[in-house]
Amino acid sequence: MDTGRDADRPDQPGGATPGLLEELYAAHYRRLLRLATLLLGDAAQGEDVVQDVFVTVHHRPDLLTGVDDVAAYLRRSVVNGARSAQRRRVVALRHRGRATDPTQTAGHAPGADAAVLDGVRRRAVLDAVAALPRRQREVVALRYYLDLSEREIAATLGISQGAVKSHASRGAAALRQRLAPLTETGPGPDTGPPDDRPSYAGARPEQPQETR
Repeated sequence: MDTGRDADRPDQPGGATPGLLEELYAAHYRRLLRLATLLLGDAAQGEDVVQDVFVTVHHRPDLLTGVDDVAAYLRRSVVNGARSAQRRRVVALRHRGRATDPTQTAGHAPGADAAVLDGVRRRAVLDAVAALPRRQREVVALRYYLDLSEREIAATLGISQGAVKSHASRGAAALRQRLAPLTETGPGPDTGPPDDRPSYAGARPEQPQETR
């Protein structure tokens, strides 16, 4: 069972031990929180999704039995949890007579954004990512913010590497167009991306302090 650490650890009967669970939390929590925040546009809801994933693993350690890549399993669980949270949010807004389009509601639910996002640029990036079609949003978050390979993204989302490449290209193009007004004035401090990624990649949401 690959926990995402360099050190090898033998499989445990019945799934994860408490020690292994703590190791998984320490190794993956912050990256999973970043992923959930980008998918939902809200750090508080993203934290709820990630916590739910670890609570499930805590109560059902057998879910990890026979899993070769635990990191991929956790990412996939967060993606699925974010999808469920998005659906619940849209249903709630429908009942309240507000917007019904997920791309219009994502990123604007009440939450702890003011404490997490630093300035207009990060808010604009979250809104732009949230406005993408679901699959493009997931691929962009995994590719440009978690730095996963096409193979890892394909395994996480259950799609082909060709589909990953297509969604990443379309999503990047859409974000370049949407964020053009921000990039025309030039990058601010610590926003200059490497040459092989879109110019929005440097504007990552900062993470809250870890809680257990």
